[in-house]
Amino acid sequence: MKDNIIAGLDIGSTAIRLVVAQKISGPAGEELQIIGAVSGKTEGVNRGVVNSIEEATSSISAVLEKAERLVGVPITNVWVSFNDPHIKCEKSKGVVAVSRSDGEINENDVNRAIEAARAMAVPVNYEILHVIPIKFAVDNQADIKDPIGMNGIRLEVEVLIVQGLSTQIKNLTKAIYRTGLEIEDLVISPLAAAEAVLSPKQKELGVALINLGSSTTSLAVYEERNLIHTAVLPIGAEHITSDIAIGLRAPINLAERIKCEYGQAIPEDAQGREEIDITRLVQEEEINDDISTVSPKYLSDIINARVEEIFSKIDNEFKKIDRSGMLPAGVIFVGGGSHLEGVVDSSKSYLRLPAALGAAKNINVVIDKVKNPEFLTALGLVIWGSNEDDNNYSGTSSINAKLGDIMDRAKGIFNKIMPK
Repeated sequence: MKDNIIAGLDIGSTAIRLVVAQKISGPAGEELQIIGAVSGKTEGVNRGVVNSIEEATSSISAVLEKAERLVGVPITNVWVSFNDPHIKCEKSKGVVAVSRSDGEINENDVNRAIEAARAMAVPVNYEILHVIPIKFAVDNQADIKDPIGMNGIRLEVEVLIVQGLSTQIKNLTKAIYRTGLEIEDLVISPLAAAEAVLSPKQKELGVALINLGSSTTSLAVYEERNLIHTAVLPIGAEHITSDIAIGLRAPINLAERIKCEYGQAIPEDAQGREEIDITRLVQEEEINDDISTVSPKYLSDIINARVEEIFSKIDNEFKKIDRSGMLPAGVIFVGGGSHLEGVVDSSKSYLRLPAALGAAKNINVVIDKVKNPEFLTALGLVIWGSNEDDNNYSGTSSINAKLGDIMDRAKGIFNKIMPK
């Protein structure tokens, strides 16, 4: 049974989420069945970056143990999300001559073209995470999605190369290897979430997936079914909580409760409402404070200021690729921060795009917990892992480039020091 197990591990700054699925035979062939989903508090990770390997390892181990008790089988391999704000995204081109004498392009030609595009100058402290084909050209014919089977002399490919900071990759892989887990691969978190949330039609028209986490906001932009841009921004929902704590002069735990239960991102919708009685929250959090009521308009003004800053940074990313206000399928929100009331509606006016909350579309999910926006990245990792065999060097699917020497070295080191 364990050979059919696929696990997605999403390591966030405040919570670790693990979704476990099993490949089963169904009426339409092999299909995925979600058999468990757990979460736990994160220690040792701040703003997507590991700052204590020991604490991060303990947090991952606790979640892993909980998951294994739930599903009843050992979990040995995981697909892992990567959410470092230092991610870089660059385009590159590769050109090769078609190898066959009759000029027919085969998969080997496409592989060689992509390898040629990958041979770009990467900074010494960065590692290539993904090499994703955008479009191909055969001789004088451009904008080809899948060149296999076509005839030509010259094959050209344009790819998007996603790079991560080597030190952060090393630290994350060390923390995971110490738990005894094997890493199948690292996947940028918005790419993983997109596997579960976005439909082929949305990717064709032009859409952005926005993962609004606690301390980072990541995004992936698709057009003509291809990823054209991705980024991780070092700002998230916990910054809203910090603003509320300062604005209300309240402890951070109370500020979080106020945000979750009474927060509203649109000041106009909060205008005219009665004062919010927070006496119950003060008592539950055991706070010795005389604060008892909060103005809903003042609270909404605090939230709105930070939400607009987040949307401003997102729009700046859209401007880099000339897509500001130009994505017909709009933006889809996932992540814990997207629960905040008014965030989706506020984005419609600020980003000048349609907006909606993400939902699992590409897999049948019977466990209600997995349907929550904060679990969609881990769910997407499972789908990504199940599609690994189907991923090829065509223009319609993503390519997951292996981490190469860094992960091999880290794995070798920890296999030696881990007790047998």
